[in-house]
Amino acid sequence: MPDLKSQISNLKSNYAIIVAGGSGSRMQSALPKQFIELCGEPVLMHTIRAFIESDAAPKIILALNSSYHELWAELCTEHNFTIPHTVIAGGETRFHSVKNALDTITAEDAIVAVHDAVRPLTSKQTIDESYRVAATSGTAITAVKSRDSIRQMNGELTTCLDREGIYLVQTPQTFKASLLKKAYEQPYTGLFTDDASVAEKTGVHITLIEGSHSNIKITFPEDITIAEALLNKKAISGS
Repeated sequence: MPDLKSQISNLKSNYAIIVAGGSGSRMQSALPKQFIELCGEPVLMHTIRAFIESDAAPKIILALNSSYHELWAELCTEHNFTIPHTVIAGGETRFHSVKNALDTITAEDAIVAVHDAVRPLTSKQTIDESYRVAATSGTAITAVKSRDSIRQMNGELTTCLDREGIYLVQTPQTFKASLLKKAYEQPYTGLFTDDASVAEKTGVHITLIEGSHSNIKITFPEDITIAEALLNKKAISGS
């Protein structure tokens, strides 16, 4: 029986679409959050490196607003960042950015992960598992169980929900390319909050895989402090 590394390396075409459309508004920064420095280099560089260092070693497609292409090129030069990747124009929404990236992938047997540029702490284990499961099940959506109590608001009333059935969705969200391409042929609607919701609309079964509460999304200033602490801990432990 082949080991996990062999199974993943035998996949014909692995891709990772990194979606970098965020702004700096909630970070109280004029600089979009994917470019803010984390342990000495932009968040986005950590994110790309996480995928390249996985056994899946996918081809990287970076969907980035055209107005930031020049800045990104300058940052790559400044930080001597030479990991191969393709930069394309992002769209009006996340949906359109992913669709633009999918249009560049011609291999129908490809496995495609879609990932937030500002989730730089995704583990190698999570990335590899997402490709392995998507190759067999068609989909692999990273999620974690809620640690907190959950209440739903309806007008002025709130109702307690059973948190045992509540999962918080993360990225990567990984799919067989044929399934994802078909899903993105649909017209855009504001109800599409992530790739899983787009795929599910076409009747695709969504398979969840276990994520990690360390796989945080850089959204607020305090998230940088948390991410740096986690990265430093990882460097010390060597894992």
